[in-house]
Amino acid sequence: MNFPENPLARAMRDRFPADIEDEDMSVVNDDGGVQEQHTRDFPSAFSASASGAKNRIVAVLPWLFLAAAPILAVVLLSLPLRAPIGAMYWDTFTYYDAANRMFTGQMPAIDFFTPAGPLGYAIAAIWIGLFPSGQPSLLIHWSTMTVTVPLMALVLAGLPRAPRALGLWLVIPFLLFSLLPFNGKEFSSFPGSDAFGFYNRQTCLILFPLISGLMFARHRGVLISLITLSMFVLFFWKITGFLAAGLICAFALLAGRVRLRDAALAAVLFAILLALIEVSTGIVISYIADVLTLVRMNSGTLLPRVAQALSINFGITAALGVLIGTLLIAGRSELRSAFAKALHERSTTSVAAFLDRPAFWLAAITVAGVFFETQNTASQAMIFVWPALLGALLALPSWTAGSRSVIVIATLVGAVYLPPAVSIIERAARAYVGGLRYVPLEHANLKTLGAVTTRSSVLTRSAVMTDIYARHRPAYEDIAALDELPGSVLYSDFDFQIAYLQTVDRAIGSLHALEAKNGVRFNTIMSLNFTNPFPWLMDRKAPLHITVGADPFRAVPAPDSDVQRAVSAVDIALMPTCPPTNANARLLALYSGGLANHRRIKLDECYDAFVNPKFETLNQ
Repeated sequence: MNFPENPLARAMRDRFPADIEDEDMSVVNDDGGVQEQHTRDFPSAFSASASGAKNRIVAVLPWLFLAAAPILAVVLLSLPLRAPIGAMYWDTFTYYDAANRMFTGQMPAIDFFTPAGPLGYAIAAIWIGLFPSGQPSLLIHWSTMTVTVPLMALVLAGLPRAPRALGLWLVIPFLLFSLLPFNGKEFSSFPGSDAFGFYNRQTCLILFPLISGLMFARHRGVLISLITLSMFVLFFWKITGFLAAGLICAFALLAGRVRLRDAALAAVLFAILLALIEVSTGIVISYIADVLTLVRMNSGTLLPRVAQALSINFGITAALGVLIGTLLIAGRSELRSAFAKALHERSTTSVAAFLDRPAFWLAAITVAGVFFETQNTASQAMIFVWPALLGALLALPSWTAGSRSVIVIATLVGAVYLPPAVSIIERAARAYVGGLRYVPLEHANLKTLGAVTTRSSVLTRSAVMTDIYARHRPAYEDIAALDELPGSVLYSDFDFQIAYLQTVDRAIGSLHALEAKNGVRFNTIMSLNFTNPFPWLMDRKAPLHITVGADPFRAVPAPDSDVQRAVSAVDIALMPTCPPTNANARLLALYSGGLANHRRIKLDECYDAFVNPKFETLNQ
């Protein structure tokens, strides 16, 4: 199928004939025929005019940048850095809680429930062990490079020779989001670290190389390996990311980017990997059971969350919609011809030729991205659309009618991708530059979890509010009894997060004093709260079967007999009371059966404790 060559395409061909002529962009079908695709020519439509040493530099730079990123992370994590505290900073604690459980012999999905896949927690645990002094919010985000950098290296290995700068165009935005641990949206008016939404951001980063490979990889072995490994990682990282990737891979199959036999081989290899993991650990079936439990708990929220995902990410999804429409209008003559041919021939080749165009790729990725965002509180939403946007830009000369279309489409591409990129860069600059004036949190027992800074006014307010919570506890208990929080954005308030750190610090001191006074040691510590940092901070154990990141509204299943037995065996369960919250009250109600024989005492002004009956002689 031949399409009219516009002036820009002819100019590119005349200027860089060697780059274009050296690239055979045809695709072999399963029946041995050659599929002719106009969009398959887009990588060879643009290339850098360079020779000799310059060409070699352009070729090697993506590899150097990709290698430099984890090296930079290792250097920074070896330093005693502090980060400005941010909204919902306590999400960080869930990874250290999970790491401590794994260090003491527990296995995610088998011994404890997680709100996301076990792989992200396991890799974070490895990094926590390797970098004990690393700043937590940086460490958890950067730990993703364990999988994303090798996947991106696979992409680079499979790229065509033209355009020579293609690797740079893919690697630079990938590393920008890999190195900056910030979400696309703010949850506070103050600048601070985004120590939450980790597995959402990480999933977006894993999808980036997968889509890059589907768009540009030329080597069959690279593509099969990339699909297999990406899907395997996503399956164990976050199941909605795995499903979103499945939608995109299914479209790639329909569009002829992936041959049926290659897709089947990738599926077989994926199944073999799952089988090996299941045989060696037994984790796969347990993890699937956990996923089904989460689905049942959240099934009634899907449609409202679709609307929420569209509204939160309206800027990028609306711009994508306009871009897709513009691409379809600009290529309408070719689209009609391809559609007519598909109707006439009714072959997989003609259908693939019709589908394999930038507008449809962008539409498929947008649908998958919106689906993924339905279950996300925070994320680097839609950053993985860049490879398809780049494909649209590179395809422009091969089918646009004139320079006006080129300008309009290029502008819309910028409207899609520049806002999230600029927002994340701006938020990082505000946090780290503004944070230079912040003061460090003073603590005695928080290890690196206390490696944060904040405004002096936030420290003052947190002290004031903690005193008010303690002196007016009945009032806040009344608020919790009405299933409300003291403030609608309580967990996003910096003063709440600082106060939580300070009360945990004091509670550990109170526990040590209680143990010393009675000559006992609480080996197993539970927390009736969203997170349980105490076992990690005190070198103790957490009970079996208790959820990491215990959100009773979305991620804590009803406890069965095994869970209640594990709860009844804990030495001490701690419940924060500054302030009392509806979530903590729900957790107490869920686990009340297991704590029925425990004695409730007042540990300090901001913590109650439920003490195991075996410590019946305990004196306060």
